[in-house]
Amino acid sequence: MDEPVLLTGAGGRVGRAILTGIGEAYDWRLLDREPVAAEFLPDRVTDDDVIVADVTDEASVREAVDGAGAVVHLAGDPRPNAPWDSVLANNIDGTQTVLSAAVDAGVDRFVFASSNHAAGAYETDERTPDMYRTDDEFRLDGSELPRPSNLYGVSKATGETLGRFYHDHHDLTVACVRIGNLTKGHPPKEYERGQAMWLSHRDCAHLFDRCLRADYDYEIVYGISDNDRKYYSIERAREVLGYDPQDNSAEYTFAGEPKEELEPDSA
Repeated sequence: MDEPVLLTGAGGRVGRAILTGIGEAYDWRLLDREPVAAEFLPDRVTDDDVIVADVTDEASVREAVDGAGAVVHLAGDPRPNAPWDSVLANNIDGTQTVLSAAVDAGVDRFVFASSNHAAGAYETDERTPDMYRTDDEFRLDGSELPRPSNLYGVSKATGETLGRFYHDHHDLTVACVRIGNLTKGHPPKEYERGQAMWLSHRDCAHLFDRCLRADYDYEIVYGISDNDRKYYSIERAREVLGYDPQDNSAEYTFAGEPKEELEPDSA
């Protein structure tokens, strides 16, 4: 990609995973409401490439997106218990502001960080905890209707719908990634649900890389690693995006320790 990629919310957990994993593969323009820590800045990123602003600031957003070839939109209030006034301003209005600016600037591709919370209410009392286990065949694949588990999830489902609108009416390529439980180095410890939806840092970076490179129109995919226990399907991400995850929560104990390090040396 010849033009820079605008990464909003660059200083957050997902942004740090992306920059650490594929930071040297693209020319970046970074936007965050706080300065991005120097340790996560790719070598080619200069002060001119970092914009400290809020996605609710339309003028700053339009300045940031001008000349970009793609947008990876992560910014927003990430709290599952975020109140309505915050998700409305930061997650819904903010996403629409970035999408509108991207279309007006002639951006070709928009990658949206959605969330497992957009479909969290499929985890009913009748399905759980069995659906978190390897012998259960229940799968969500992105074709199902949203079923949010909280107002944060409502905002992410709304972002997916906004992406659909801008794809259909403005021919914008859009990928919505329903991110699972992102942790660095190991799956969530002693948390069955979290291990079923684990997304490692390297698989996260690889997935967003594929979203920036693959040929598609509008997609909703789940962002998890290739875990033995899963209730989100990653087949669509494999088929359309070329996603090839390398990590699996089954390679760790329930306490989050690598199993291979606990096995005795063979004689």
